[in-house]
Amino acid sequence: MPSDRRLVLSFLALLLSAGSLAAQNPAPYDDLAGLVGLRLDALVERFGIPGSVEVARGEEPWQDDVVFTYPQGDFYLHRDRVWQIGLKAAPGMKVGDPEAVAFLIFGVDSSRHEGMLILPLRPPMTSGWPVALRVNLVGGRIAAIFVYRTDF
Repeated sequence: MPSDRRLVLSFLALLLSAGSLAAQNPAPYDDLAGLVGLRLDALVERFGIPGSVEVARGEEPWQDDVVFTYPQGDFYLHRDRVWQIGLKAAPGMKVGDPEAVAFLIFGVDSSRHEGMLILPLRPPMTSGWPVALRVNLVGGRIAAIFVYRTDF
């Protein structure tokens, strides 16, 4: 069998096994989903005083956010709750990785939208809000990783 064909078959086998593994093991993302919805006081109690505080401007005034920056990620707040978290890495992937890594990690449960890949997560028991993991893709690479409330 030519080596190119073996390489393609090996890649397909890896893709299929990673997809079923991601579907069977959603646990690595449960902790991340549980951080969405934290109240401001709980965020500061858990992570301390942020390294910096910034403003993220939206297209409309109601879309403006306060962003608390920690080593663990950027926590986007609306009023007194975290609604989105920007990450440098998530289990199995990091910013800068080829987009194929996200496809392998997310498996068949994800959906692709223009320039992004979205994986719905189980909502935390405490909130019940719909939560997802989103990977922004630019130039064939992972440009950003977010955990966020999809109803926001």
